Amino acid sequence: MKLISWNVNGLRACVTKGFLDYFKEVDADVFCIQESKLQEGQIDLQLEGYYQYWNYAEKKGYSGTAMFTKKEPLNVTYGISIEEHDKEGRVISLEFDDFYVVTVYTPNSKQELERLEYRMKWEDDFRAYLKALEKNKPVIVCGDLNVAHQEIDLKNPKSNRRNAGFTDEERGKFTELVNSGFIDTYRYFNPDKEGVYSWWSYRFSARKNNAGWRIDYFCISDSLKDRLVSADIHTEVMGSDHCPVELVIKA
Repeated sequence: MKLISWNVNGLRACVTKGFLDYFKEVDADVFCIQESKLQEGQIDLQLEGYYQYWNYAEKKGYSGTAMFTKKEPLNVTYGISIEEHDKEGRVISLEFDDFYVVTVYTPNSKQELERLEYRMKWEDDFRAYLKALEKNKPVIVCGDLNVAHQEIDLKNPKSNRRNAGFTDEERGKFTELVNSGFIDTYRYFNPDKEGVYSWWSYRFSARKNNAGWRIDYFCISDSLKDRLVSADIHTEVMGSDHCPVELVIKA
């Protein structure tokens, strides 16, 4: 079973840059996107053979997530049932027979860390949501988590130390997620691999120079570990400032 996650940074723009070609080529069982930047009715995506689920932000042209799946889920949930978090279209959860798949677009702490305090509350509430799901069945969570966990996960750790996405606070919350029983699947297969990133700034020729960050993840409940097959980051795929990440598990 193949799962793909991609922050498309505006789906309408990404569609003009080859999104549909990649979607067909990769032939995922579940395909998740973040930062769709859409309202309902602003795109008609013809994805034959897939069920589509969309979560839109109240604010136009902002945030938003979607999931496309070949198999119809048992249940679909939008948001995490906390009003202050659920206005930005950041979470969709699909329940299947033996696990949940959750896609998330984690809030950015922003310049001057103006949203860091909110981000910390989000992190605790979202982790609690995942752990509540896990009481029923295992969880696969994917998306743009807006944090580079370790120094190995970004090109320039020293100069980014207190920047959004690489604060001690944000990194600590990811550590809490791992310590609560989730596996960072890419690091599971590639514990020491350097220089592989999933996001590059549009400025300073960052992608050309591979001055990137690994902030897009697939994390799974520890109980799914024996079903892991592979985890990859498709740096060759263009169309966004992020690239797709992939997880393959035994069906």
